[in-house]
Amino acid sequence: MARDEEPREDAYPRAPSREEWARMSEVERARVVEELPGEVTWDEMAMPEGDLHSQAKMGALQALKGYFSRQRRRVYVGSELPVYYPAERRFAPDLVVVLDAENHLRSKWVVSHEGKGLDWVLEVHVGGDRKKDAEYNVERYARVGIPEYFIYDRARQRLYGYRLPSPEAREYVSIASERGRYSSEVLGLQLQVEEGRLRFWAGSALLLEYEELIDRMQETMKGLQQRADADARQLEEAERLRQEAEQRLAEETRRREEEARQREELERRLAESQAELERLRQRRE
Repeated sequence: MARDEEPREDAYPRAPSREEWARMSEVERARVVEELPGEVTWDEMAMPEGDLHSQAKMGALQALKGYFSRQRRRVYVGSELPVYYPAERRFAPDLVVVLDAENHLRSKWVVSHEGKGLDWVLEVHVGGDRKKDAEYNVERYARVGIPEYFIYDRARQRLYGYRLPSPEAREYVSIASERGRYSSEVLGLQLQVEEGRLRFWAGSALLLEYEELIDRMQETMKGLQQRADADARQLEEAERLRQEAEQRLAEETRRREEEARQREELERRLAESQAELERLRQRRE
């Protein structure tokens, strides 16, 4: 986050102008990109603003990274990355998004080298001079052609959105809210300040931050474990009932076998008795 005051012209490194870049060889361009610092100085940074600033910034970073990762889109999302526009003073926004860009680690964004500028910028304001974010950055980000710029004023729990009305425009128009939500055409999402936090929505779906995702996953795992335990208990009960049924079947089989054996024994004795009676009858005759 750059301070509002402009330094003298050559106080800080700048990327070459478009004309200078066009005249360079590939070797010269690579050397320029390599030599441009991947950090900004304390003189260019605002004073640290503590957890309120860092948590809001990281929450937005996590929500957007997770969303675009699930969408399997080529989108770069970075935080406090030194950005070099041709012949412009470098700056390091709290959050930047570049569409159709490889999502690999970077120490800086050099527009001429990357082949495109930023598509979306977010600044989080907690304290200090409001002019930097609300006036100077509004003018500068529009001048370099960043299509959308949002300011999350956490101290006041307010959100401000700005958009270039056309690719050629270099002056922002304000984005009006609809029922408390601000639409970002660049991201295809809606932004809202809700319960003291900056939230992103994809239609009716809330984009969760990592801790929320972890909590939800833990709840899901807890539910799955409970279902697994319930299924295990049902299996145990089903196994117990099966064993009882098998035991009853075995007992019934033994009972029927015993009855059959007894019936055969009675039939045998009856046959023997009838034979004995027949012999006695024959003797009398």
